[in-house]
Parts: sequence; structure tokens; C-alpha cells
Amino acid sequence: MKPQATSMTPAELKAAADGSVARLAARSGRLTQHTSGLAMGNVQGNVVILPADLASDFLRFCQRNPKPCPLLAVSEPGDPTLPTLGHGIDMRTDLPRYRVWRHGEVVDEPTQIESLWQDDFVTFVIGCSFSFEEALMADDISLRHIEQGRNVAMYRTNIATEPAGPFHGPMVVSMRPLRAQAAIRAVQITSRLPAVHGAPVHLGDPSLIGISDLSRPDYGDAVEVMADELPVFWACGVTPQAALAQAKPPLAITHAPGAMLITDLLNRKLASF
Repeated sequence: MKPQATSMTPAELKAAADGSVARLAARSGRLTQHTSGLAMGNVQGNVVILPADLASDFLRFCQRNPKPCPLLAVSEPGDPTLPTLGHGIDMRTDLPRYRVWRHGEVVDEPTQIESLWQDDFVTFVIGCSFSFEEALMADDISLRHIEQGRNVAMYRTNIATEPAGPFHGPMVVSMRPLRAQAAIRAVQITSRLPAVHGAPVHLGDPSLIGISDLSRPDYGDAVEVMADELPVFWACGVTPQAALAQAKPPLAITHAPGAMLITDLLNRKLASF
């Protein structure tokens, strides 16, 4: 069991520069914040943990919705390790914060789930937009939420996902405000990274995808969109949480939005071309 959680200082967060260090910080209860801007060289992942009897339906949901749900790894039933993603990963302790879902409702946001673990749990890890942020910043594209130390803003849309079994619901998107030239370059850069959502799904008027107020994200933190900027929207790995709300399984566990699994995979090796 983790000790009582205490937040890391800015200096400690900066020192958590790779996957294993960040995971150990989460395991010890020192890292409880969102992971945006942390361990920038490493691939981060969204997490969904389900009983085995729902795993095949959820796998098909991911396969049918590759933009919001690009799969990085799937565990064996009951196995909390993910050796293809990193040495010593323990899915019961290595996220900064989890969400516990019962019948489609979030009932708790603990920092460890050892007491809830079941021998039939299957873990799914889905690519995260935090990984492509490194490529954007390497090209001198500024990301306001990182500059301000905030979690990225995420919104439910009117874009429907393709259903599979009980899993269905709206696509969730993450938003980053960019000037037009930077937005064009961001499309070019992220189109090479389908394992972490690829190119944006929408640019410009948020009402066209069902978002009425950018200042009130459904998850994460709002950031200002300046007069000379476009809101740019990428498919988001929080989409499965909207599907869980529709499917209403008796028990499911996910990451808390923004509190990702940091893997040992390297972002620079993700490009498809």
C-alpha cells in the first residue's frame, strides 16, 4: 500500500525525467499530479482495466475507434505487469491517480488499487497526446497548458464512436490553441504519430463538434484562446471513460484524466513514416 500521498515539489517533478523514476514516484505516493510535461522523452498511456468477460468487447471498441483508442498494450488476465511497456511496471500502484467506476459512475479517485485488484482484470493501455507534445515543442510550437503548468483541456463532442458490445458514446477531444501557421505544422507533425492519436480531428469553431464553451472543459483545465489563434482538437484517450459511462459495467478502473502511465517506450520511435 502507498504511504499517505504528498505532492512533489517543482524541483522533484523536473528530476522525474524518465519513465521508471516517474513510476516509482507514483508508487511511493509522491507523484499524484497530472503528468503533462513530465518525462517528455517517454511514451505516456491512458489506462482502462476491466474484468475479462468484457475485455473482448472493449478490444473491438478500440479496434473500431483507432483515433481516440490507439492500443499500445493489452495484459494477460490478472497480470498487473506490462513488460512490453517497461521493466517492473505494476498497474496496481504506478499511476499517479486512478478512477474507480461502478455501474458507470465514478465512485473514488485513489492513488493505488491493490485492494481492488482481481485475478481476471485485463489492462488496456492506449496512446496519449502527451507523447506527441514533445514533437510539437521540438519544432518550437508553444503549448500554453504546459507553459502554465496545467492539465490539457478535454471536451466531450457530438462525434459518435463506433459501438462494440455495450461500449459506445461520444468521442472526447483534447484542445490546444495555436496560431494558423503552427496549426498547419502541428497537423503535419502529428499525422506521423498514429500510435498517439495522429492528426487533429477538428480545427476552429468548437460548436461544429458540439462544444458550447471552451472555458468549461469536461476534463482538465481551461486555457485562453487568443484572438489570433485557432482551437485545435485531437482525439483523446479519455474517450473510453465516456464509453464506460454508457456501458455501466459493475466495476472498471481507469486513470484519472491527465494522470497517465509513463512507460519506458520512447516518443522518438513512434513515427510511422
